[in-house]
Amino acid sequence: MNSSTLQHLVQDTIDELIGSGAESGLQVAAYHHGELVVDAVGGLADTGTKRPVTSDTPFYSASTGKGVTATLAHVLADRGVLTYDAPIADVWPEFGVRGKDKATLRHVLTHSVGLPGVPSTTTVEDLTDWDRMTAQLAAAEPWWEPGTKMAYHAQTFGFLIGEVIRRATGKPLGQVLAEEVTGPLGVADEVYFGVPATEVDRVARLEDAEGIEEMMAMVGAMFERLAPAAVTPSAAYANRPEVLTADIPAGGTVTARGVAKVYAALLGDVDGVRLVGPERLAEIAGPALVAPDEVLGHTETWALGYSVGRLGSTPEETPDVFGMPGIGGSVAWADRGLGVAFALTRTRFDPTQSASAVRIGELVARTLAG
Repeated sequence: MNSSTLQHLVQDTIDELIGSGAESGLQVAAYHHGELVVDAVGGLADTGTKRPVTSDTPFYSASTGKGVTATLAHVLADRGVLTYDAPIADVWPEFGVRGKDKATLRHVLTHSVGLPGVPSTTTVEDLTDWDRMTAQLAAAEPWWEPGTKMAYHAQTFGFLIGEVIRRATGKPLGQVLAEEVTGPLGVADEVYFGVPATEVDRVARLEDAEGIEEMMAMVGAMFERLAPAAVTPSAAYANRPEVLTADIPAGGTVTARGVAKVYAALLGDVDGVRLVGPERLAEIAGPALVAPDEVLGHTETWALGYSVGRLGSTPEETPDVFGMPGIGGSVAWADRGLGVAFALTRTRFDPTQSASAVRIGELVARTLAG
């Protein structure tokens, strides 16, 4: 099947989802062996102003941004700037206290470093203060000896990796992202941690799904030990300008096309750019830790900063897939076997429902596998 047929299949699915009311705004993009084969959109980026979704509309995409943060670390490791197994304290001396002297970047990437939660009093104002958050983490006592247990580091993941990057390079995180990843790929205006204030008006305005109060209560009960409700992503949180403009790299604001291109450039050459070599790709994308999550309860399979398995399937069913979903229903992943990179972003924030991402992702994978 040629790419134009796949583009039409995806566009028809988007149109159906928008027309039925299941979605209010969607972006979908896919690369196949470095070629953009799907770039489809539908619906509204802002239902209040009736602004339509376009391919270059950035969406706050919550933990989908973790994959970008991990990717930046791997690019720097491939250049010899970072080392997975050296103590974090080598570049961040203040961190090496209270049992964290042997904690490593690998521990952070596998959510096993032992700092999964922020204090229950944490506010958005705290979260947008980089120095405050990183100083707090440096002084914290880990919940366990680093590397011995695992729990999802919902908000701390980005600050930990981000401060290691800042210390190692001497540069702000957004600058390093632009220099090392998004600039070379030509997506510096599509993939952000902190969105420039001048670009905030381009960002989609998220809206709550029906029944959001009940959903958020359920999510809050799951995540209350990791992050208080005030700093758990929601539509209201995602629409706050101070959140969008701050570097909070446990999340990100991206276009589907931009973040799919980042994953495609991990798999291979895209427009003359390859982010890491084949040996590095094999190291970062395969299972690095399989363990029960000490907070959420389920067993998780982590690659180095990515979950393993396509959304909607198990790691055993799709072991070649690595990526990250976001709590609102966004996702980005790459399939090493198929040479496919895929991303979906959406306007409707729904913490329990990723049906559109599963359906369209399966459609793309099935079609390109055929």
